[in-house]
Amino acid sequence: MAWQELVALISGVVSVALAAYLYKWVMAQVNENKTMAEFSSAIQEGAAAYLRRLFQALGLLAAVITIILLVTLGWRTALAYIIGSTCSALAGYAGMYVSTRANARVAWAARSGLKKAFPVGFYAGAVMGFSVVGLALIGMTILYIIFRDPNIVLGFSFGASSLALLAKAGGGIYTKTADIGADLVGKVEFSLAEDDPRNPAVIADNVGDNVGDVAGMGADIFDSYVASVVAVMILGYELYQNNTAYVIYPLLLCAAGMFSSFLGMLFVRTGEGNDPGGALNTGTIATTIFFALLTLGVVFALDLDKPWGVFWPTIAGLLAGIIIGFTTDYFTDIDQKSVQNTANAAKTGPAIVILQGFSYGLLSIVPSIIGICAATVAAYFLAQHFGVAGTYGVSVAAVGMLAITGMIISADAYGPIVDNAKGCAEAGHEDEETIRVCDRLDAAGNTAKAITKGFAIGAAALTVLALFAAYAETVGVDILDLRDPGVIVGLFLGGMMPPLFSALTILSVGRNAFKMVEEIRRQFREVPGLVEGKVKPDSKRCVDIATRGALRELVLPGALALIVPLLVGLILGKYALGGFLGGSIITGIIFALFMANAGGLWDNAKKFIEDGAHGGPGSEAHKAAVVGDTVGDPFKDTAGPSLNTLITVMSLVATVFGPLIAKIALFGF
Repeated sequence: MAWQELVALISGVVSVALAAYLYKWVMAQVNENKTMAEFSSAIQEGAAAYLRRLFQALGLLAAVITIILLVTLGWRTALAYIIGSTCSALAGYAGMYVSTRANARVAWAARSGLKKAFPVGFYAGAVMGFSVVGLALIGMTILYIIFRDPNIVLGFSFGASSLALLAKAGGGIYTKTADIGADLVGKVEFSLAEDDPRNPAVIADNVGDNVGDVAGMGADIFDSYVASVVAVMILGYELYQNNTAYVIYPLLLCAAGMFSSFLGMLFVRTGEGNDPGGALNTGTIATTIFFALLTLGVVFALDLDKPWGVFWPTIAGLLAGIIIGFTTDYFTDIDQKSVQNTANAAKTGPAIVILQGFSYGLLSIVPSIIGICAATVAAYFLAQHFGVAGTYGVSVAAVGMLAITGMIISADAYGPIVDNAKGCAEAGHEDEETIRVCDRLDAAGNTAKAITKGFAIGAAALTVLALFAAYAETVGVDILDLRDPGVIVGLFLGGMMPPLFSALTILSVGRNAFKMVEEIRRQFREVPGLVEGKVKPDSKRCVDIATRGALRELVLPGALALIVPLLVGLILGKYALGGFLGGSIITGIIFALFMANAGGLWDNAKKFIEDGAHGGPGSEAHKAAVVGDTVGDPFKDTAGPSLNTLITVMSLVATVFGPLIAKIALFGF
């Protein structure tokens, strides 16, 4: 075992150990409010029930895919697939486990002020961040040490991706089923507060925050993180067979990113009068600075023959991630004009709210796409200028963006934890000052979640470009000729997939939300004393509706993502499949950016009014904004963030089965 591999492996172990330490610290915090403990316990039970059913379904899928891989590609790839699926599931479960137990602890700490409550929420989120990084590094490094072939490690990535797609799509359908039902009936029809315990869907809504934004988002970024690293390893293996440093480099980048995230975490502090969002941004900026410095050390410690040819593309990817993150912040932050103009439009009714949000969502695509293009061009030509293959440079840029995943996921998982904390505080009848502290924590969490979605989409864009390069190297595709009918057909079919996937998932949310709305209305209508708060609602019934609906509805979208690329490749050939991947990348990134940002904008426009603007809660403007938020919910939390996983999965299917497709395609234009 070379020292480089040992460093990567030890870094993974340190990351998992750090997650375990933070978990222990969070669990040592107290909560002495029995009502809040009961509310938190109900969320834990609902989340555990959903994940138990989800993992049962995923276990069956994994068994089928393992058999297919065993028959077609051999036991090594099948074993790597199983390990990848398991690590992704463990990372998601660890994050959800601590998040559902930290919420009441954050709420209790909020009684003592912002300074005490903030670290409880952030460190609980960091358990997820360091679990993802650690398990990914350990899994990839061990497989490479054993087999010495990145194409085997590709099976690990495929396992992570297939689980992530279903976890993210299922979690997104679940959370928006509950959220829409809770808002449409609770807020619009009964003028109840966000987390009023009388609302039958409140527990399901809080469960959804965890299964969608913690377990689902964790699996999503775990997927992109691993896929970007494996793509660089494959390219390094194919392009520089006499220099394993180019294969090991992305693993050491991840190690540098882990230590950078730890150092950046030390800068995430806030006082009573400070903005928690500013503390999260400070941590992210500190992490990027430490990462740039550590990366410089890595490229020279590895003794690469062209160190600057990999260093500058890495920095280009890192900068692109920052640009995309702050673009998302500009279009979704409650203090920005885009959100406030949309809130102002609510005074005219829901139609203009929807038009405003739709238009700002489309505008938000522009700077992000320019950032992705700039990073791609810069990485390509900087690599070539210093003597490294341009495709390797672009792939390294993806790892540069994702290497600080530890900090990014920590900030993301913080969001649903503090959101749940506010619900715990309201259920526990805490005083107004405690709820105000929870509100401030929650406001920063909403922006953090929006920035993370933009970051994840941008990272997926560079990741799938890296995977496309790996696919081309694997099957021997040099040029895609747009005069070739097979390439054109593939291009259109690929371009069709993200809109089709979005439609299926949003329709799923609509069908399930209808059932949820009917159930909430039934309980308010038929349960005596529920509206007055004299009896508790039947929350388990709403949790069950969301769970069953999510698992049933994710089957078709998930199956299409796995089957369609195979059919295109096996029937039309490797060039058509190349066109298919190109089309899916373009429309996938555009749709994902648009829906994630438009949805975040509508959400914060509603919150801006709930803070007292334009008549406040219960006003006509508020009702109009709730309609906009209802449209945006499946945009930002179901379809939008699932698309980056979709295009990654389809790219991995093409790359994993590429050698088989190249041999047995029926037509092959």
